Amino acid sequence: MSESRDDNGPVRIPDHDLDDLAATVNALLSQSQQHAETLARLTDEGPTPEEGELGAERGREATTAPEQGSDCDEPSSPSIFALQGRAYAKELAALADWVHDLLLPVYGREITASRPWCRQWTEHPEAVARLHALWLAWQQYTDSEAGLAGPSIWHRDHLDPALHQLRAADGPFGACTTTSSRPNHRLLAAPEPLGTGDCRAA
Repeated sequence: MSESRDDNGPVRIPDHDLDDLAATVNALLSQSQQHAETLARLTDEGPTPEEGELGAERGREATTAPEQGSDCDEPSSPSIFALQGRAYAKELAALADWVHDLLLPVYGREITASRPWCRQWTEHPEAVARLHALWLAWQQYTDSEAGLAGPSIWHRDHLDPALHQLRAADGPFGACTTTSSRPNHRLLAAPEPLGTGDCRAA
């Protein structure tokens, strides 16, 4: 029989009670170890059977999906032209919302011969590229983590140069609307790329 002592004298615990207590502690330790091993298996060794079946199904779907141009592919670049299909259309729609709801109402200024604009700007690849880059920079520099100078940096380093290029008389909208009352849209021809046999020594 085990014995313990407090201020009032010895306390005796029957051996069979001590054995029960030891057995309970051992069972709890064993259960805790089993839980730890199960958790380790789930996190380190792979999915549960149910997750394994789901993963296998996803794997079968992945093998039947096209490798290139999938809407689920992660773009290799933040450029909008790294996107394809529905992903490109979704990004372009979000960009158009920003252009129409914020950029033009605040920074649009009047359309003139020296400052043209095109209502169909989404059909001008250069305009899409520049406006998308401007929008990405706006998201970065107007975030709270950019600090108090973030918006000023965006105006100086991104907005002003982008608008200067976009709305220049010889910019991508040079053949488009120069008077608000006469909307016009025309894509300017790009230089033809040289073929392999077109390069001749001078």
